[in-house]
Amino acid sequence: MSEDDRFAPKAPEQPPTPSGVRSRPRATALNRFLGGSPGGVFLRLLFVSLIVGAFLMWLDIRPLDIFRGITDLINRIWGLGFDAIRVVADYILAGAAIVVPVFLVLRLMNMRNTR
Repeated sequence: MSEDDRFAPKAPEQPPTPSGVRSRPRATALNRFLGGSPGGVFLRLLFVSLIVGAFLMWLDIRPLDIFRGITDLINRIWGLGFDAIRVVADYILAGAAIVVPVFLVLRLMNMRNTR
C-alpha cells in the first residue's frame, strides 16, 4: 500500500447477505421520490383514501363540495387583487420592524460571547 492509498476514502463494507435472503433492489429515482415501490405506495394511498373518504362521507362532505370550496377560495383571493398584496406587505414591514433589530442584537451578542 502506498502512502497515498492510506488517505484515500474507502467504500463502506457491506455485511454478507445470508443465503436464501434476497438483497434489496437498488433505489431508483422513482422509488426515492415515492418513498417506496410504486405498487406499495399505491396500496397505502388506496387504504388511506378509503379511511379518509369514509370519514368525510360520515361528516356529509362530498368531493364536489371540497372542489367548489377550493374554487371559491381562489376566486376570493383573485378578487382581492393588489389590495391583498398591500396588506401582506404591511404585515411584513410591521413584523420586520421588530424582528430585524432583535436579530441583529442577538447576532452581535453571540459574536461577543465567542471571543
